[in-house]
Amino acid sequence: MTTPLKALAISTTASLVAVAAVTISGASAPWLAGLWTAWALLAAITIALIVAERRRSG
Repeated sequence: MTTPLKALAISTTASLVAVAAVTISGASAPWLAGLWTAWALLAAITIALIVAERRRSG
């Protein structure tokens, strides 16, 4: 895995921790669902990039 892709994976994981922490804190804001949606999109893109790189380097 290339360094930029590792950084993206670490950043995505860190953002999961942050979003989970906000959720666990009991925040009941209407934007919370949007935050989870944005995180899911980021995670999907990260996974797609990792899979594409592994197929390419095969």
